[in-house]
Amino acid sequence: MRLPRMGVQTQLLVVLAILLAGVALLVGLLLQRQAQMHREVTEFSRTAMQEMIKERIRSRAESRIQQLSDALTNPVYYFDLETIGALANSAKREPDVDYVMVYDADGRVLHDGSGEISTYGQLMQDPLAAKVIKANESLIQLAPKVLDVSAPIRVGDQRLGGVRIGYSLASARDTEARNIAELDRKVGEVANRNRLPIYALVGLLMLLGVMSAWAVQRWMVGPIVRLSRYAQEIEAGHYDINVPSSRRRDEVGELERAFAKMSSSVRVHDSEIRQIAFTDSLTRLPNRRDFRERLDQRLQTQGGEDALALLFIDLDDFKRVNDTLGHETGDRVLVEVANRIRRLVEETDLRNAELSRFGGDEFVILVESREPGVRGVSSSAAKLAQALVNELAQPVQLDDEDRVFLGASIGITLFPSDAASAVTLIKNGDIAMYQAKTAGKHCYRFYHPNMEQMVERRVRMEKELRLAWERGELTMFYQPVFRMSDRQIVGAEALLRWQHPEYGVVAPSVFIAVAEETGLIEQLGPHVIRKACTDAMTWRASSSKFADLFVSVNLSVRQLRDAWLPEQVGEILKSTGLPPDGLHLELTETVVLDDDIDSRGLMRRLRDAGVKLWLDDFGTGFSGLSHLRRLPVDGVKIDRTFVSDILQDADDLALTRAIIGMAQSLDIVVIAEGIEEQGQYELLRETGCDLGQGYWLGKPMDQQSFLKLLR
Repeated sequence: MRLPRMGVQTQLLVVLAILLAGVALLVGLLLQRQAQMHREVTEFSRTAMQEMIKERIRSRAESRIQQLSDALTNPVYYFDLETIGALANSAKREPDVDYVMVYDADGRVLHDGSGEISTYGQLMQDPLAAKVIKANESLIQLAPKVLDVSAPIRVGDQRLGGVRIGYSLASARDTEARNIAELDRKVGEVANRNRLPIYALVGLLMLLGVMSAWAVQRWMVGPIVRLSRYAQEIEAGHYDINVPSSRRRDEVGELERAFAKMSSSVRVHDSEIRQIAFTDSLTRLPNRRDFRERLDQRLQTQGGEDALALLFIDLDDFKRVNDTLGHETGDRVLVEVANRIRRLVEETDLRNAELSRFGGDEFVILVESREPGVRGVSSSAAKLAQALVNELAQPVQLDDEDRVFLGASIGITLFPSDAASAVTLIKNGDIAMYQAKTAGKHCYRFYHPNMEQMVERRVRMEKELRLAWERGELTMFYQPVFRMSDRQIVGAEALLRWQHPEYGVVAPSVFIAVAEETGLIEQLGPHVIRKACTDAMTWRASSSKFADLFVSVNLSVRQLRDAWLPEQVGEILKSTGLPPDGLHLELTETVVLDDDIDSRGLMRRLRDAGVKLWLDDFGTGFSGLSHLRRLPVDGVKIDRTFVSDILQDADDLALTRAIIGMAQSLDIVVIAEGIEEQGQYELLRETGCDLGQGYWLGKPMDQQSFLKLLR
């Protein structure tokens, strides 16, 4: 059987059909490959972008948490809630920050960056808090909606607590979704628009198919591969790669130009993040982290004959500016101080001087003298320090009328004679600065090894004081208060005494100052008030004659800054059973004139609860007799410096009489303290003084001795 003859047309049709089928198969395979590449590029870009964004947030978080941890070291160490709040609030206002928490060593919140601090004293109990509280190093935890980064706050080996920042991932995910959607749309557009040339290959047979395949490889696949390689470089953190901007006018060119813009944007953002991480935003000076890195580099490259001096500068009484004039004014003052320091450093004949704002009101200068050796750099540092002390003692003009008077305490330490490492050098400078503060401020001191012993003794005393109450080393003494008219005991002033097993009797002026500086007074205060109220109830129960005896307790500035003080006092009175008028709280003039405290109405809330308020050491502070009209107090204590000289000094006697007359006209009780002689007692009684206390009337004594005195 013979096969039917196939004509040329048929053969052509068959060949064309085969070619078309082959081209269709090739086109189908190409389209399948293109779709697969589309998915791969989109997924790869998604992964690269996710990692890039996460790395950027993580890098920013690590840098910021370390900066904030360093800035909070001194405020947490000295329990400076104002500065802690300012730093926490500043961090909380940064973009994408969801929360900021500063906590103590037990995990209790010290500040959350808010004005009310509603979480103050509460134990952190969120799911991420368990690891944070136990962590001794920086820790990053990723939750579904937040990136939690934390760092401990240390002083030496002592862990004071830590700080947490929660970065919201919502913004990052929105950005990621938008970019991925845009990238997917662009790649989809490229694929859709280039299908037409691919379909045209069917009419061009094999040659045109090969040429089209070559063109696709050269003009489509090649750029995508290059973009993929660039994406891998960016993912690896090489943001400085140069992505050329394509001159092509098609969609691939648009994609290449979009990728080039994205790469440039990432590079700019990385530069901005590094600038934020290493520059103080207020003064535009290098910050602590940048200074530490440059100091490490300087010490590593420093020659054997070259010496360096580090000046550690701390402004005196700067906290008063923030407390009285506000933080905005405080920032203006800091900028002016930074400009003055910068100008002096530039005018001084020094080599390679480096200035940095170390945090808060602290500045650090690293200087190298033009004269070789330690002697030369020591002389140059001393001249610069004295010039800084003189310059910073000049008032800062705020406007036509208001001026701020500050000063500076400067510690100087030398390399390599004092220290061989950056950490030790900075620590020694801090110690020397503290000695300048102790010496009376407005001066400078060179570091000496003996200074460390004094600092260590103070740190040991702080540690011992934290446990003194539980160990029973702190006891209450009471100095009786007498009615001047008939010399009858009407109450007593509570005085805290410390009998240390090693140090012996520690002077109240010493350990009270430590308690004030470290914030321990806030823990001791409630114990003292509760003990005094309990003992006062014992006095009243001893005899019906003493049923109205009162006890007076001194309050510190830190206690009055606690908004819960009235509630705390009320709870103590309720639990001990002492009537409110049986507790008299003594405050100094500087405390009651503090507008920040008075604005909260703490004093009026205490008086409304029935507690009596006395103004202690009246006449030695800033208030005058005219202030008595507006001060919500029930009594004033004439300072012992006036009482001691009233028999010899007519001016002191006149002032004492004026105080008594003004106070009595305002129905305010007058108490004289420091009565050491009978003549003083007689004169004060004749003048009309209501109450009195002093060694001539009765010395401070413990509870048992006071009960014997009553009997």
